[in-house]
Amino acid sequence: MLVLGIESSCDETAAAVIEDGNKILSSVISSQIELHKPFGGVVPELAAREHLEKIDPIVDEALQQAQVSLKDIDAIAVTQGPGLIGSLLVGVCYAKALAFGLDIPFVGVNHIEGHIFSVAFENPPIQFPAFALIVSGGHTNLFFVPEAGKYKVISRTRDDAAGEAFDKVAKMLGLEYPGGPIIEKLALEGDASKIKFPIAKISDGRPDFSFSGLKTAVSRYVRDNAIEKVVEDETPSQEIKDIAASFQATVVKSLMKNVEKLAAEFQPKTLIVAGGVACNNALREASESVGKRLNIPVYFPSKHLSTDNAAMIAAAGYFHLQRGEQSDLRMTADVSMRLQNFENEDAQLKSKKVRYRL
Repeated sequence: MLVLGIESSCDETAAAVIEDGNKILSSVISSQIELHKPFGGVVPELAAREHLEKIDPIVDEALQQAQVSLKDIDAIAVTQGPGLIGSLLVGVCYAKALAFGLDIPFVGVNHIEGHIFSVAFENPPIQFPAFALIVSGGHTNLFFVPEAGKYKVISRTRDDAAGEAFDKVAKMLGLEYPGGPIIEKLALEGDASKIKFPIAKISDGRPDFSFSGLKTAVSRYVRDNAIEKVVEDETPSQEIKDIAASFQATVVKSLMKNVEKLAAEFQPKTLIVAGGVACNNALREASESVGKRLNIPVYFPSKHLSTDNAAMIAAAGYFHLQRGEQSDLRMTADVSMRLQNFENEDAQLKSKKVRYRL
């Protein structure tokens, strides 16, 4: 079964052709980083316009790389949400029109579930129950996955996502957008023990994440120590490198602390770490260490599949299509789409055509 995946939730226009849910025939991504870099973050209106311009040639390129035509495609999977409404609508409307014209099934996919399925291509089958830590610019959630297709949020961010915190701290230091890669690079030359930044304690006792206090602590440290921002083309000072290393170490420690604590209760057999921040080598090394202490395997997607891509959307779509779940033409983008347990929706999901929502 060949599934064409389409992803346009934020600032990457992507298309991929996947065979039988775990074989990538093509994966094409058009990044908008250079477009948004002058603004220090994604400008929604510009992102939507760029998707409109790029989506048709990106799909064509994905088909060419896979050496297939539209007539060979059996189904289409598209990101339904969450994300930016203008960006999502470009992909959703394109997928619906294409599926209607080809008279083939299509399914709306939760973007976060796509990240969970991003490990399907280069790892052994997931052993359940599993933990899935999804860490990106827009999301920081820890899911308990008792079996394929069932999810329970057991930890989430109360404010900024981890990737968003990287971007904001980078901006404080005068570093370029996106912040994650440049902070990781500078951290290699910094002293992570130099500055003791705080890990948030949630007042109600829930094992959630919070990064706004850490961001404030960095801002205060910069102000109190009169740290000068990096000027364009200037080599960052050792102070900047130490801040980057200490900040990164605190984020990683905060994430792993909750994972390890909750593992004692839920006893997962696999740890999945995915999302854009999963490209960070410090996070990967810390996750591997936690996996060794828990005696469970840790699955990462490749770095190409960690950031937003359409291969993961096609893989998740294939899973649902195999269960007889598909969308109809009433399906539309859902910016607040949540990934939640299916237990109370079994009757609805048995329908061959539903307005698919996670």
